[in-house]
Amino acid sequence: MDLYKAMAVSASGMKVQGTRLKVIAENLANANTTAETPGDLPYRRKVITFQNALDRQMGVETVRVAKIDVDKKDFERRYDPSHPSADADGYVLMPNVSSIIEAMDMREAQRSYEANLSAIDSARQMLTRTIDILRT
Repeated sequence: MDLYKAMAVSASGMKVQGTRLKVIAENLANANTTAETPGDLPYRRKVITFQNALDRQMGVETVRVAKIDVDKKDFERRYDPSHPSADADGYVLMPNVSSIIEAMDMREAQRSYEANLSAIDSARQMLTRTIDILRT
C-alpha cells in the first residue's frame, strides 16, 4: 500500500534530521573548545550531508546521511596572551562554530522533523479510517 511507502520515506527523513540535531548539539557543546597547547587546533565544526537512497524492497527513494565531515572554514583568532594555547603573539585559535548558525540549523532540522512526523501521522490516520470503513 502506498501509505506504508509514504510512512517509510517520512521515517527516513526523521532519522536523518535526528542525526543532524546530534551533530548540531556537538557543535554547540564545543563552541568554545580551544586547543590545549600552542600549535594545536581547536574544535572544528562538523557538517552533515544527505543523499537519496533507493529502498529496493519498498521501491521508494528515501534519504540517508551520506557523510559527516568537518567545515573547512578558517578559525577565528582572538587576542588572549594569558590563555595556555596562545601563540607567541598572544593569539588563540577559536573554533569555527557560530552559535547563531547552529541555532538556525537546529530550528530548520526541528521543523523538518516535525513535518515528517505530521506526514506519518496523516498516513496513519488515513490507514485507520480505511480499516474502519472496511469493517462496516
